[in-house]
Amino acid sequence: MAEISRSTLFGKLNPLMFKAAEGAVTFCKLRGNPHVELAHWLFQIVNLQDSDLHRILRHFDVDNARLVRDLQAMLERLPRGASTIEDFAEHLPYAVKEGWMYATLLFGESQVRSGYLLVGLLKNERLRDVLTRISREFDNVKVEALTEDFARIVKGSPEDGQTASDGFEAAAPGEASSAIPPAAMGKQEALRRFASDLTARARAGAIDPITSRDEEIRQIIDILMRRRQNNPLLTGEAGVGKTAVVEGFALRIARGDVPPALKDVQVWVLDIGLLQAGASMKGEFENRLRAVIDEVQASPKPIILFIDEAHTLIGAGGAAGTGDAANLLKPALARGTLRTIAATTWGDYKKYIEKDPALTRRFQVVQVIEPSEDKALRMLRGVASTLETHHRVQLLDEALDAAVKLSHRYIPARQLPDKAVSLLDTTCARVAVSQHATPPEVEDSRRRIEVLQTEIDIIAREEAAGFDTGSRHAEADARLFAEKDRLGGLEQRWAGERALVDRVLELRRQLRDDAAAQEPAAREARLAELRELQSKLAEAQGDTPLILPSVDAQAVAAVVADWTGIPVGRMVKNEVEAVLKLVDTLSARVVGQRPGLEVIAKRIQTSRARLD
Repeated sequence: MAEISRSTLFGKLNPLMFKAAEGAVTFCKLRGNPHVELAHWLFQIVNLQDSDLHRILRHFDVDNARLVRDLQAMLERLPRGASTIEDFAEHLPYAVKEGWMYATLLFGESQVRSGYLLVGLLKNERLRDVLTRISREFDNVKVEALTEDFARIVKGSPEDGQTASDGFEAAAPGEASSAIPPAAMGKQEALRRFASDLTARARAGAIDPITSRDEEIRQIIDILMRRRQNNPLLTGEAGVGKTAVVEGFALRIARGDVPPALKDVQVWVLDIGLLQAGASMKGEFENRLRAVIDEVQASPKPIILFIDEAHTLIGAGGAAGTGDAANLLKPALARGTLRTIAATTWGDYKKYIEKDPALTRRFQVVQVIEPSEDKALRMLRGVASTLETHHRVQLLDEALDAAVKLSHRYIPARQLPDKAVSLLDTTCARVAVSQHATPPEVEDSRRRIEVLQTEIDIIAREEAAGFDTGSRHAEADARLFAEKDRLGGLEQRWAGERALVDRVLELRRQLRDDAAAQEPAAREARLAELRELQSKLAEAQGDTPLILPSVDAQAVAAVVADWTGIPVGRMVKNEVEAVLKLVDTLSARVVGQRPGLEVIAKRIQTSRARLD
């Protein structure tokens, strides 16, 4: 005879009771107890601000302080020192069953409240013994009086109106019972809880355009269309775009740009973190994964699961409690009833997955390598409009080129295109902030003035107390005067730049929005004014702009300089000139080595011209 699963049983608890049960598990683990006992759960309920149990105890004049002391004493008697929780105590699921039975048959409710749980505990002799061993105060509760006048006793309880945690109401005659597994009812409860529909996001336009990954996407489609070993496994270093490849595949499905066999497919992203969260009990993780697999197999529309960081689930690299996941997946993968797209780094694949031949045979490896600079630039052009819309700035093509080249050259620890996108996103954010916030130089100057003023106040107090401060006061006053003078210049320059930038942005908006309606002469006049303003702005800003009108190569270089400490800003501005004059520049610093410097400079010039 089939057993009622623990998840189904505890799903009948109302939210307050379910959270208290979760708290009991955590409390048990923190105390190092091997089993979750009724005392853990009652202790969590009693420590709530209000519940059915609180109102029942008050009605029957139970000494709450003594009850808490009895609970604490029982907890102290439990064995300690366990590193993990082994299981629930045997009487705990039994207590929930009793509470559910009285809730449905006696009170006609679809959820287990703390009051119904107490009725079940008191009505059952075995459970009553467990309860009274915790505290004799429960003897004061008269169960017959409680059941007869339950509604009045708990009136106003926060548990009024709550539904079962599984979301199912009680089954009326002729209706399907909520005990039927969600997969059989087509509800996809486990999928919605532990995964997200990537194809739905693609159809909703919630995924950025994916470009220059057509080759990898075609490989995925080829593998998915195979009869056997039809599970792609994407391998590549972190940041090369493995997830983006799957997103590109989902976008193709949304557009219908796939073979007929894949047109109705849904791609769901499995969240391993959600699967593992709160699954410290033995078997809970496997139950969750089993429910997901069952719902995938029972779905009327074919579903492909995308498992990112796959080695944590199907290899030996997972957390404690995930060891049986591969054994659950292998039969379904072998039969072809479960199709997946997995992703992991090449190192983790070699370390964890390749060692299992049975698992390796179920997957076909697709290598996702770091793109070249040209390909990465095409990828960035695909997301440029999204970044412009999000940050409300103008993004120049030279900034895209600089983001790729500078990130590739100066941020070697990360991979393209991830590092280029991060760099460009940060630059866009900085430009957007510069147009609306106080410049960092002005803020820093104001803070220095505050610090100097504090120093002068301290010196003045010391002088008033008779201490000899020497020339410190005069020196601090001089520094303060100089800093105030510098701040005045910065604020004046800031105001001038803001006026120029505001006018530049307004002209660009007019040229962009009214392009079709403008007369050629008027448009030419605006262009001439824009060029003049840009020239004035460049002259006023020099190498240290306070406000950035657009995202250009110089702005990208400034972010790289902040990240790495390498002053790449001026080098980007005059890179060709600097390379051509490299011999003279080096000769000014290294004396008497002209022939050697010429060899070095020639090699650098050849490399920069891409002639090597």
